[in-house]
Amino acid sequence: MGFLLPILLALLASVLGGLYLLGAFRWCRPGEPPLDRGPIPWLGHVLEFRRDTAKFLERMKRKHGDIFTVQLGGFYFTFLMDPRSFGTIVKEARTKLDFSKFAQKLVQKVFSYHSDHRFPQMSSNKHLMGDGLVVMTQAMMSNLQNLMLHSVGTGDNNHMPWNEDGLFNYSYNIVFRAGYLALFGNETPKSTKSMEKAREVDRVESQELFLEFRKYDQLFPNLAYGVLPPWEKREAERLKRLFWKMLSVQKVKTKENISVWVRDQQQEREEHGMEDFMQDRYMLLLLWASQGNTGPAAFWLLFYLMKHPDAMRAVQGEVEEVLKETGQEVKHEGPFINLTQDMLQKTPILDSAVEETLRLTSAPVLTRAVLQDMSLKMADGNEYRIREGDRVALFPYTAVQMDPEVHPDPLTYKYDRFLTAEGGKKTDFYKGGKKIKYYNMPWGAGITMCPGRFFATNELKQFVFLMLTYFDFELKNPDEKIPDIDTKRWGFGSMHPTRDIQFRYRLRF
Repeated sequence: MGFLLPILLALLASVLGGLYLLGAFRWCRPGEPPLDRGPIPWLGHVLEFRRDTAKFLERMKRKHGDIFTVQLGGFYFTFLMDPRSFGTIVKEARTKLDFSKFAQKLVQKVFSYHSDHRFPQMSSNKHLMGDGLVVMTQAMMSNLQNLMLHSVGTGDNNHMPWNEDGLFNYSYNIVFRAGYLALFGNETPKSTKSMEKAREVDRVESQELFLEFRKYDQLFPNLAYGVLPPWEKREAERLKRLFWKMLSVQKVKTKENISVWVRDQQQEREEHGMEDFMQDRYMLLLLWASQGNTGPAAFWLLFYLMKHPDAMRAVQGEVEEVLKETGQEVKHEGPFINLTQDMLQKTPILDSAVEETLRLTSAPVLTRAVLQDMSLKMADGNEYRIREGDRVALFPYTAVQMDPEVHPDPLTYKYDRFLTAEGGKKTDFYKGGKKIKYYNMPWGAGITMCPGRFFATNELKQFVFLMLTYFDFELKNPDEKIPDIDTKRWGFGSMHPTRDIQFRYRLRF
């Protein structure tokens, strides 16, 4: 029996070590948030979290309060659910929390992109704000006109035909394709012998790209979680190879009107010695980051306006007033209207309608890795210790955007929720009698706040402008109910509906 003892001890040590790695022996230390490891070793609560993130976090909040730590797939996540404490996270993110490690793992898993270099966000900011934003907004306008208005004046002014489509498909299609062309450039007239032929090529190629992108987008949640079945893994790899070819650096270089943002991103990586095949993969990442959320948001915005006649009338009146101020008029055989950056800054009603749409339908999970042991001070004065190697996370959708104390009647669409009585932008929102800074967070917050938020907002507003000025459109079923949100996409930005909504539309001339 003596020779069995070392073997049994080694086996016991191996089992105990495995259980330790699975998190079975982690206990809540004094001063730490409540710990909930979940029913399954290592996996913890990840199955319930994936099934319905919002419902799971609401259950955890009822059980543990405004801060708690849960195990999700081998990692421990501390969630803050009180928006009065969000500023602490934003402040600590500069020194003790890190977004890049988490993001690098995600983009490597989803886009097969990897880089040893960290590129400054300032290189994006300078092109997505200020003068750079003016140029990109103008490019977006030109491409929206090509996609939406190319058949203006080609039919009988009194008998323009109705077209039928799903509103989600239509909105996503138009905004995605115009955004892609604005960023990655247009076909050159030189290669096609005429401007009209070049514009037709843009319409055809962007449609082909969109159809393939939608297939990839539908795989995205399971791809991010690493739970695709074998046949869907093969499809994801096929699509990625296709995108790398369609978006290759060499192909983009043959275009004209390439955005300075995309050109500079490519040039920076080239100067650091990144090989072309990895740059091609980065182009796919740029496409998804810039266009993966705007199209779905355009659907929700237009749908909410169609379901709320008071909102539609208010926005329509504002659109007409802005056009009148600039001396532009939509008329048969007249020039297309041109929506500039200056015009888009004079739309407080539409701005509020956009923000209310995003409050209801944008639901990212904001995650940071803890670089060193730290303390978090909550709004109620309590202080909690957080361990190095854990994750700190916010889910603003349930924590603030759906909080009835911050936003009364939170499930109801109110186009003027973000307007003051004087018609300006409302920023005064309260929790527990205290004014809060973070009352709506579709773009994140702090140093990692989405740099493309101004361009994305302009895309939405331009799309709505053109729909209201050039088209008649209506729901096929005027009594159509608001579709449910697809819970599989919690955490990834703009939510998708569980079903499309049929509508019909036609050009007015």
